[in-house]
Amino acid sequence: MSRIDQRFAALRAKGRAALVTFVMGGDPDPATSLALLKALPKAGADIIEVGMPFSDPMADGPAIQAAGLRALHAGMTLHGVLHLVAEFRKADAETPVILMGYYNPIYVYGVDKFLVDAKAAGADGMIVVDLPPEEDSELCLPALQAGLSFIRLATPTTDDARLPTVLANTSGFVYYVSITGITGAGRPDYSRVADAVMRIKTHTPLPVAVGFGVKDATAAATIAAHADGVVVGSALIDALAKTLDEQGRGGDAAVKAVAALVEELAAGVASAVRESAAKAGAASGTNEAASATNERVSP
Repeated sequence: MSRIDQRFAALRAKGRAALVTFVMGGDPDPATSLALLKALPKAGADIIEVGMPFSDPMADGPAIQAAGLRALHAGMTLHGVLHLVAEFRKADAETPVILMGYYNPIYVYGVDKFLVDAKAAGADGMIVVDLPPEEDSELCLPALQAGLSFIRLATPTTDDARLPTVLANTSGFVYYVSITGITGAGRPDYSRVADAVMRIKTHTPLPVAVGFGVKDATAAATIAAHADGVVVGSALIDALAKTLDEQGRGGDAAVKAVAALVEELAAGVASAVRESAAKAGAASGTNEAASATNERVSP
């Protein structure tokens, strides 16, 4: 089992969803970015997505676009992102790390070299948003052969006819994009999210994590009641950005601000579990009482 599989299995045994946190590699500078990566698991993050900064993103909203530009201006490269992961792994051998971004930097780096280096650095999987299933031979299948999970996105417009194609070579988990639009664009319709997760689960045994539009503990708790994971990115980037000085420099304040929000989000995810457990316990108690009553009155 991969670290991703192990983490979801462990959380499933505890009866709760995973908190998946996204931060941009190298934002606002390499030193702050590494300190932030190290702080995330302690604050309650179960899985970490590390953004690979790219100059021309297509699915990212203003917050994540700005984070990518800050990272690039600070000199971050794809090699630098892998170095951050390798440094993180020196102190943490358990938290799953997923690389998220676009294909262009990987193509320029060289697919074969990238897969070898990503695996050596300690990455567990990747999300590459601009490679459709029809191009699986380009990166997805080589990644799977290299021992890296390839996590695919499903959206509100991914219907039952398209979904099997999307899921064919997906591994690790399915990332459900809860809104039609860019990251950080708005809040999802939670009733539709619940239905979408149930529909996806009829097609795959993989965990389903929901992202886009999750901004606070209340939203995280609502999503966690229905999904196997809650993905938060733009809200964390916003928290970091508010602490930067006029020159865009980070430091301890940035790390503390993001960690504090992650703690709140983790509490929200955990509260959904406690509410569900309480309801399950109450239902169990009612069933046990009814069973005992039936036994007493049975001839």
